[in-house]
Amino acid sequence: MLKEFKAFILKGNVVDLSTGVIIGAAFTGIVTAFAKGIVEPLLALFGGGPSPKLTIPLREVSLQVAKMGADGKPLVQGDGTPVMDTVKKIIELDIGSIIGAVISFLITAAVVFFVIVKPINKLMAMTRKKEADAPPPPPPADIVLLTEIRDLLKK
Repeated sequence: MLKEFKAFILKGNVVDLSTGVIIGAAFTGIVTAFAKGIVEPLLALFGGGPSPKLTIPLREVSLQVAKMGADGKPLVQGDGTPVMDTVKKIIELDIGSIIGAVISFLITAAVVFFVIVKPINKLMAMTRKKEADAPPPPPPADIVLLTEIRDLLKK
């Protein structure tokens, strides 16, 4: 039973599955901290502002929004219609967040590869080598008997 369990654990599917789970969950905190502490400030240098944004502006649009009062409710005119205000908004592509996500993924994948996949592959190669070095098991008695009969018939 222990031999079967060892064979099950060393199957490629189990290693692949565990690797996928780890990529998705275990290193999230470390990678997020790295992205926020190192990658985003570097992107801020290239983006030109204090916030780490590396964007490509596409278009500026004007939107009509209701003015809000201090109590959080919309301001209304005497006839009950809301007081409107014009706000300009820039529509932009956020390249910085894409770069940050790619870097985070690559860091996570590298850590998982060198900490889990590489050692497991080495262990599996050693196991295969031991199996290859072992002498082959003797053939069953019925095969030996049939071989002897065949050899006698050839003579």
